[in-house]
Amino acid sequence: MNGGDEVVAAPGGPPQPLEWKFSQVFGERTAGEEVQEVDIISAIEFDKTGDHLATGDRGGRVVLFERTDTKDNGGTRRDLERMDYPISRHPEFRYKTEFQSHEPEFDYLKSLEIEEKINKIRWCQTANGALFLLSTNDKTIKFWKVQEKKVKKISEMNVDPSKAVGNGNLASSSNLGSSKTHLANGGCPDRSFSCLSNDISFPPGGIPSLRLPQVTSHETSLVARCRRVYAHAHDYHINSISNNSDGETFISADDLRINLWNLEISNQSFNIVDVKPANMEDLTEVITSAEFHPTHCNTLAYSSSKGSIRLIDLRQSALCDSHAKLFEEQEAPGARSFFTEIIASISDIKFGKDGRYILSRDYMTLKLWDINMDSGPVTTFQVHEYLRPKLCDLYENDSIFDKFECCLSGDGLRVGTGSYSNLFRVFGCGAGSTEATTLEASKNPMRRQVPTPSRPSRSLSSSITRVVRRGAENPGVDANGNCFDFTTKLLHLAWHPTENSIACAAANSLYMYYA
Repeated sequence: MNGGDEVVAAPGGPPQPLEWKFSQVFGERTAGEEVQEVDIISAIEFDKTGDHLATGDRGGRVVLFERTDTKDNGGTRRDLERMDYPISRHPEFRYKTEFQSHEPEFDYLKSLEIEEKINKIRWCQTANGALFLLSTNDKTIKFWKVQEKKVKKISEMNVDPSKAVGNGNLASSSNLGSSKTHLANGGCPDRSFSCLSNDISFPPGGIPSLRLPQVTSHETSLVARCRRVYAHAHDYHINSISNNSDGETFISADDLRINLWNLEISNQSFNIVDVKPANMEDLTEVITSAEFHPTHCNTLAYSSSKGSIRLIDLRQSALCDSHAKLFEEQEAPGARSFFTEIIASISDIKFGKDGRYILSRDYMTLKLWDINMDSGPVTTFQVHEYLRPKLCDLYENDSIFDKFECCLSGDGLRVGTGSYSNLFRVFGCGAGSTEATTLEASKNPMRRQVPTPSRPSRSLSSSITRVVRRGAENPGVDANGNCFDFTTKLLHLAWHPTENSIACAAANSLYMYYA
């Protein structure tokens, strides 16, 4: 650092901006096709290995995808490198299975409809070849087990169907493989016992020996089974669930409370954060998102509608109303307006892979925080600065309350978030990086590419670089002169944990890109 307005790049210079390419799309719409409300994707999550991807939709369904480019080659990436096997250039996925996770309900005590929309999905640790995941709607969390089950059929019956008379479709031999079910004694469950004497011609002298029917398994099918239901613990809508690194517990958060659960116990949870005031008229902020630290099982962070992030330590007390650290950015004097608090509300937070950094998304910006520095964000990325003159219109049509998610790359060098017109932004957060890419959720993601902005300016002279980076700020118009469409918004996206691959949801379509 040289004390000027310039940020000194790391040795060797910052990483080059990535060139993103289209990989796959699932559920692509044809031109003019109307999107059904229930098909709109509302949650996306990769598992820790990156070999599985789950999406949830407003119809309460969970759809699972599995990676194919490593599986088909019959080994792990390391094994393939040893064998000098050509590795696929990017992750490819295929549809695995889907199941109905939640159904619409009605709370008769509160006369309230509970919609089936999946708010969040979180993967749990795998065991014995089975996949485990948590899914939640506004009120109820469910723990699912997805496993391959062998389809069993009974064969090797005593009576040969070729010798049957009349309509004798009684038994099934191993070579015919009929799907008809049979009793252990070779009889038919849906026919009377007397049919044996009427329809079957026994050989002279009877059957020389009895054979026990054999159960054979020819094929497998995926079965999703709900193992546990965690219900009746939240008075307000659940906005977050997060697994603990201990593999045994998880948290669920609503507007005013955070509860701690054990995966094995569904009828009891512990309230660890409660921000509800004695008098609801004194309520000034609500919880908007919560997440466990990726490696420290005693640490979690939650964000608020006032733009602050609180880090809490479960070892301090049973009820963690007092925080260990508070992260918030001081408001610039004279900058306050009617919309200040609304646009400051944090819609999503994510820990980096090593737990050192927290990424937060509010309406206008992405902010990267160092948990060892609570004086302010390390870096601020301008996402929606061009919308500042339009805040009145956005307030009128409720767009200002849209909750955009954010994600970090596995190596921690880049961050991503969504925007309007089915666009999403990728920023470089390495030292000296000026990467700011705008991509469109379509088969040609670079179609709306904008020029990379000039070098970021240092906002504060500090021992740690704190910079403000700006993307395209042409108000309401993209690089091609197209007006932004506030009805098409890209709220949900996820970054592959080990590779530069992004999955994002545009209405009912799941788009995947790689670099």
